[in-house]
Amino acid sequence: MIEAKTVSAYAPHGAEPLPYQVMTVLAQHRMATTAQMHTLLRPLASRQAILEPLNKLRGQGFVDRVTLPASGRSLAWYLTPEGARLTRDWPALRGRPPYPITSTTAASLRTPHTLAAVRAHVAFVRQARLRGDEHTHLDWTPEVAHSLGDGERVIADAVLHYTVLSADGHRTKLRAFVEIDRATTSSERLATKLIDYARLHIYTPVPPGRRPARTPAPSWQRWYPLFPRVLFVLTGASARTVAHRVADLQAMTAEHPAVAALARAVPLAAAVLEDLEEHGTSAAVWQPLAGGERTSWTEL
Repeated sequence: MIEAKTVSAYAPHGAEPLPYQVMTVLAQHRMATTAQMHTLLRPLASRQAILEPLNKLRGQGFVDRVTLPASGRSLAWYLTPEGARLTRDWPALRGRPPYPITSTTAASLRTPHTLAAVRAHVAFVRQARLRGDEHTHLDWTPEVAHSLGDGERVIADAVLHYTVLSADGHRTKLRAFVEIDRATTSSERLATKLIDYARLHIYTPVPPGRRPARTPAPSWQRWYPLFPRVLFVLTGASARTVAHRVADLQAMTAEHPAVAALARAVPLAAAVLEDLEEHGTSAAVWQPLAGGERTSWTEL
């Protein structure tokens, strides 16, 4: 049972205290390391500035942690079911389903993919700070589902919101569906994700039992003014394996009629996570899936 005064201490308000931000990050991502939260929330402060609220929240039963294997003493933190219930109706998380992790075993099973996704998010945050662009810890929404009709849906590993600021003050809003690939599934299965996005691009639901008065709009226009770019971030495999997986994505783009049509309207690209971390997400490390030289994702 959570005491009322404890809940109110971490209820959201305009100042957004650090414990609130910490729990928001964990509710978004399901899990993050101390170092990742330090970079996302307090990059100029000491690591202890993040550890203090984390340890306090752990003592109150709202968060817990696991020690990452083969990492010395690195910790990955996650919300307990109690913490997930507490954050469920916070404004920054409204409309996002809670995904509580119920045990250290469950946390360990989710660790590799979840933390790879957070690594990608951290890379975009770092680049935005260097460039003076707009992208914060709230501009990355993991596991976003969209209907494809007939009970089917496509689930993006994340939806990225990013605003490029030019020297003259012009703001360009960019969005992307981000897929994290650790080479844990077949290359063919990875490539078929492009078919799902091609289906979403044209999927237009029609109300049953009556003819609409006008041509209905594609369903994605309920959420986005433009169809988001599709970015694949690859890691966890040899350079040769990664090259083969990118080649299969390019082959799917060239050979599948619906994906080829998508590529004519929407930028599609792939990059290696370690390249994003070393060179920055805006470097020319993105391979366009429709062909051409590597470029920045903002220039696709």
